[in-house]
Amino acid sequence: MSKEPMLLADEMLGRLARWLRLLGYDTLYEPGLSDHQLAARARQEDRTLLTRDRELSRRRGIRCLLVRSQKLEEQLEQVMEELGAPAPESEPRCSQCNAQLLSISCQEASWRVPAFVLDTHKRFRYCAHCDQVYWQGSHWQHVTETAARLRHHKTE
Repeated sequence: MSKEPMLLADEMLGRLARWLRLLGYDTLYEPGLSDHQLAARARQEDRTLLTRDRELSRRRGIRCLLVRSQKLEEQLEQVMEELGAPAPESEPRCSQCNAQLLSISCQEASWRVPAFVLDTHKRFRYCAHCDQVYWQGSHWQHVTETAARLRHHKTE
């Protein structure tokens, strides 16, 4: 069984980083880091650096993936193809801070989400680090459909 990839996205790939987190990839994203800081962090934490910067991607001593496309779906496809899809049991991570999410009850979510959400959803996840609450709404359906399409495309 191969280890799940740990990723570090450069400042040009914030949207990709959020989507990768929702798909279950451990993806750090800290805009404002210099190329030197990115390379050092990738090396220290044994992360693959995702970048659109050709010069940065040629740095020695780090694993890099040069992201070729500017289109999100093509970026996701490239990451899944070259680094592997997350394991089916991978849980989504916080799209804001990358922390693992905790399951919480409807009662615990009730003071954090609109009433209509409580009426239509029964499963909630919570980020203790940044206080975000997540549920599987229409955005989540879009994320899972996109991931399924990309996985299917990969197997063709």
